Amino acid sequence: MNTHLRRDVLPIEGAADPAAGLLPILTGIARPGFDSAVAPYPDMARNLEYGRPPTLLPYTMQDSYTRERTPREVPTLVLENEVLTATFLPDHGGRLWSLVHRPTGRELLHRNPILQPANLALRDAWLAGGVEWNIGATGHWPLTCSPLHAVRLTAPDGTPVLRMYEFERLRRVVMTVDAWLPAGSPALLVHVSLHNPAEAPTPVYWWSNIAVPQSPDVRVVAPAERAFHFDYTAQLKLIDFPNGDTAEATDAADAADAADAADQSYPARFPAAADFFMDIPSGERPWIAALDESGSGLVQTSTDRLIGRKLFQWGIGAGGRRWQEWLSGPDAEYIEIQAGLARTQLEHLELPGGATWEWVEAYGLLEADPAAVHGTWDESREAVAGALERLVPRASLDAALGDAQKFDHAAPEQLHQGSGWGALEIAAGVLADDGLRPFGSCDAEQQPWLDLLRTGRLPSSEPPASPVTGSKWRDLLETAASDSGSGSTSTPDSDSDSDSASASTPDSDSDSASASAWHTLYHLGLLRLADGDRDGARQAWTRSLADRPNAWAQRALAHLADSPDEAASQTLAAHRMYPDLRELTIETLKALLAADRPHDTLSVIAALAPEDRDHGRIRLYHAEAALAIGDTDQVRRLLDEGITVDNLQEGEASLDLLWLAAHPDLPVPPEYDFRMSGS
Repeated sequence: MNTHLRRDVLPIEGAADPAAGLLPILTGIARPGFDSAVAPYPDMARNLEYGRPPTLLPYTMQDSYTRERTPREVPTLVLENEVLTATFLPDHGGRLWSLVHRPTGRELLHRNPILQPANLALRDAWLAGGVEWNIGATGHWPLTCSPLHAVRLTAPDGTPVLRMYEFERLRRVVMTVDAWLPAGSPALLVHVSLHNPAEAPTPVYWWSNIAVPQSPDVRVVAPAERAFHFDYTAQLKLIDFPNGDTAEATDAADAADAADAADQSYPARFPAAADFFMDIPSGERPWIAALDESGSGLVQTSTDRLIGRKLFQWGIGAGGRRWQEWLSGPDAEYIEIQAGLARTQLEHLELPGGATWEWVEAYGLLEADPAAVHGTWDESREAVAGALERLVPRASLDAALGDAQKFDHAAPEQLHQGSGWGALEIAAGVLADDGLRPFGSCDAEQQPWLDLLRTGRLPSSEPPASPVTGSKWRDLLETAASDSGSGSTSTPDSDSDSDSASASTPDSDSDSASASAWHTLYHLGLLRLADGDRDGARQAWTRSLADRPNAWAQRALAHLADSPDEAASQTLAAHRMYPDLRELTIETLKALLAADRPHDTLSVIAALAPEDRDHGRIRLYHAEAALAIGDTDQVRRLLDEGITVDNLQEGEASLDLLWLAAHPDLPVPPEYDFRMSGS
């Protein structure tokens, strides 16, 4: 058969996709919690210190999902040849959701039976399963639950190519994922490119996160004898792999079978979550595989730019089992094997201005001698390396990288629509319209910024326009703020007068500039903060408040507060201006608890509407405030009634700690046990 590329739908039980919130993410990525000077490679030590963004601007949160699932039909794009069927989800970051080996009917990936967002990504919402294309900064990328553009191209031999792409706005790079299946190919080929359109360098990060089924006999094999081990509680530690000394191995070892239990290449033998970043020697072909008792399973390999490989395991302790059930439902255990640009996910690399980095990956079913796969580590690596060279010769990937430069787009067919942000940057002259990645047109979300381009003024709106970043936009806002003469405007006498003024139609250009001054200054503060200019941001937000009291600048100023108490007071003032915005309410309660103000926390909760008081995160904060004032009976009542936090964060220990504080003599029940470091 010829290779086919088609649209389809995936019938699945799923929660509704999360909408983008209104509050921009003002925090960034914290530095690693260990001394990077101990890194064994000079470039690694540098990369561990480099590139952590001070904010996640211009993005807002995606935390509006629930755990209420209904039958859905999710759009898919499907590639298929005689050997493989590959199914992609263009509305969810272009994720490769399924890879089926057609001759055997075997699913090679962890194909999640449900579509359930959970709080594991930089913007919160994330999905388990398949292969996630992960770009940006340490964590799961900002567009993992957002749509990508997709078009059909053609390879030099006539094979259809699925191209998915977007303008990633945190790092301001164009990311492209091309996937194709040549006739008879036993491997799916994926070409990735990252292009920096700016003159200045930018930090970049990439990991292909590959979820595969976990079972007691699955062994993860890679061409390494050492790995950097991270257990979410201690330092990054270089150990021998797979028999290095870790706390998990010591705790998990059965006295009757200690040698086998210490083999970290079998993830199902260990109770706690852990990362193992493989230390692949320079010059070795990079690959990683997860193989079952028959010596078969998924293998991933790439051209040489993608040097990193990683094993992630949830562990088989109570917390790990709970997390997997939370993400995929019962009886759907998985691990992840991953491939990245750097040795670890705690590093960022420098992509030069105007540069494009690219590589080709391959995914397929590898079959090797099971006795060798499950023999010594040397035997296993040798057997897999030989089988891989027969399946996907190393030279063939180099040839595929050359083919990717020749994809034809004479008659591109639009398959899926992404955001309008790339079109906006083209309109601003920041991105070139190369015809290979048609970004379409702007929509209502970008319209205020088109108005700024056209008129030099940003129109006022409540809530504010979606944020942007970039020097072009900062320059325009600096000019607009200066032209408006904002800052000299007196503070309105009341909120009602302020709202009326902002909603009225201006009678002149000068009135228009004055009416939008608060909005211009608010966004100018965001642009300054994104550039690391905290004093400039504070000045802009203070002027915005002086021009018109508004919750947005008030809340932003809380981010710059000098103490937890000041931050809580600022956030509480913002909440009082906009009391019906749940995400601001949650942020206010968190700030009050951090400032050790439980009575104020309880007062805010008491004034909320019943549906807000019943929200899982707010119920959790209610219980934590009750605990802080010594009302243990109230804590027990809330726990007994049930607290389900739909967006419980990966690594968050709030529920189990709350239970243990209220019931120190009782074990944590499974529904509250999300501990990643064992139980």
